[in-house]
Amino acid sequence: MTFFMLGRYSAEAAKGISSDRTAKATTVVKNLGGEVKSMYALMGEYDVALIIEFPGVHEAMKASVALSRLTGIAFVTAPAVSVEEFDAMAKGA
Repeated sequence: MTFFMLGRYSAEAAKGISSDRTAKATTVVKNLGGEVKSMYALMGEYDVALIIEFPGVHEAMKASVALSRLTGIAFVTAPAVSVEEFDAMAKGA
């Protein structure tokens, strides 16, 4: 399953920005059975976006909590489906 994780930095979390912390975050995701597909820094309502594949919702929720503890970033985590999948679901609704 694909999940979007959108994060907001606290002032304290911003102080810890580093490639080392990014590597640790990637390891957390891998240890929970996930794969980071991409990460982006953002301007606007959210500061960071991660696109991650997980086996299911439980792993995504665990990762959201674990990453918040590691980084101090508050995450909103949401499942995502491709537009093609959504069209197929909507057709049967």
